[in-house]
Amino acid sequence: MELRPGLFTELFAEINREAQVKSRTFLTRLALAVERQAKVNASSGSHRRNTPTPASPGSGPAVISGTLRRSLTHSPIVFTGGGWETKVGTGVGMTPPYGRTPSNKYGFYLETGLKNGSTYPFLKPAFDFGVRIVAPQLYQAIYRPGWPRI
Repeated sequence: MELRPGLFTELFAEINREAQVKSRTFLTRLALAVERQAKVNASSGSHRRNTPTPASPGSGPAVISGTLRRSLTHSPIVFTGGGWETKVGTGVGMTPPYGRTPSNKYGFYLETGLKNGSTYPFLKPAFDFGVRIVAPQLYQAIYRPGWPRI
């Protein structure tokens, strides 16, 4: 390869473009995996409203109406000054058919503690699963192969 003016600029611009594509792909797949795991975690059995929960404190909550599980989502992936960003959690505006507490508040209470002090975390364990299990696998699959060569 012959060195000519602007060659390094072109090569590094190509590497940067490739890095942006790979980073967005990585974050998309990671957000979907965390969202999917949160839905699994928010399904520790089921029961009718006003009956005892089969879920144990410290594990994910049991399903009553399914509104909490349906409300789990992720925000659109956007590029900010620091890189790509998304948020995984409960969407706003979903209320179960029997109550007035929206799922985002109910999910927060379950995650951080109810009036009796019991917690039924589902998002934090999903995040931990994503960071410890899914992210290393995605990193190998997405970042390892096929970078432009200098």
